Amino acid sequence: MKKKDARLVAFGKRVRALRVSKKISQESLAMLAGLDRSYMGHVERGETNLTLLKVHQIADALDVHPSSLFRISTMK
Repeated sequence: MKKKDARLVAFGKRVRALRVSKKISQESLAMLAGLDRSYMGHVERGETNLTLLKVHQIADALDVHPSSLFRISTMK
């Protein structure tokens, strides 16, 4: 099994934290972003490398600036 990239895991945790803080289900976030729910699960678990377009779709759905999705603590 391939090891997950720590940056993708951290990004996914940030997306999940923002989603939970806004009391949005994963399914609702996926719908708002125009993405499949299973894809959103992969994002939150750090299992997929997103495109810039997908980052913007998620940010728009969360009503945040895309840069806020990258405000993550460094995990070593």
